[in-house]
Amino acid sequence: MITHEDQLALFTLISKSITNNISCYAFDGTAMMFYGYKDETKDIDILFENEKSRQDFINVLEQLQYSETSPLGIYLPKKAKNKYAPLMYKRDESRFDLFVKKIFQTIISPRMKEDLFSVHEFKSEKTLTVNVLKKEHIVLLKAVTERDKDFEDILTIIKKEKTFDWQYFIDEVVWQFNHGNDWALLDVEKMLLELKKYTFIEKKYFTQLYQAHGKKPQLKK
Repeated sequence: MITHEDQLALFTLISKSITNNISCYAFDGTAMMFYGYKDETKDIDILFENEKSRQDFINVLEQLQYSETSPLGIYLPKKAKNKYAPLMYKRDESRFDLFVKKIFQTIISPRMKEDLFSVHEFKSEKTLTVNVLKKEHIVLLKAVTERDKDFEDILTIIKKEKTFDWQYFIDEVVWQFNHGNDWALLDVEKMLLELKKYTFIEKKYFTQLYQAHGKKPQLKK
């Protein structure tokens, strides 16, 4: 497991060896530790906007004795075999899940880029910039990745965040669907149906998902 201090130390170490400035987006457990939602995580989840930045990052990981591992067994088979599945690198109990351009079918939307929670720069000769996504986007991406413990993390965020903006969240899901992300509505619907067992979610948010998909609500009473 990786603590937040471990994570910061790793980013600092990586910044000392990169040969180009790199900017990336942190989500899932990585972002949750910046928020203080959790104290440790099994993996560091990062998205790069281009392959060159990801490869430069991987080059440093390999210098640090990280080895590539398979997403099979970590992600559902359909997602592990997806074109935009992550490249994964592991050493001992720490693992990096490195996406480029998309998290499966989910892209970094303009709102994700504009409404960041925080930005952290790790500077040496070059700079590693880690952009931490908003809590609403973290929940969306956890619904998309569907790994072991992802739902538990979603529940943690919802219970701790009294200011979670459900309309903002649904608007992002619909935007993703309207821009070619066929999985977004299904993944989020599945997550919300499970989540409503633990917390109150207004029916109107489900209705908006169904309207976007062009089908009638199928919620159980």
